[in-house]
Amino acid sequence: MAVQQNRVTRSRRNMRRAHDALVAGNPNECSSCGELKRPHHVCPSCGHYDSREVVAQATEVDLDDDAA
Repeated sequence: MAVQQNRVTRSRRNMRRAHDALVAGNPNECSSCGELKRPHHVCPSCGHYDSREVVAQATEVDLDDDAA
């Protein structure tokens, strides 16, 4: 079991934790549909990336009719 050799002061402990803060996301507006999306990622709502459709979006299917 590890046992510390010397006490770590509050200052040194807090300096070590200085980079642990969470940062807010940086969403961009999609050029084709206008929804917010992550930069350099495919838009989840329309499937476009850099003004091209790279993921085909399926049409909505009514599950109540198919399940019966």
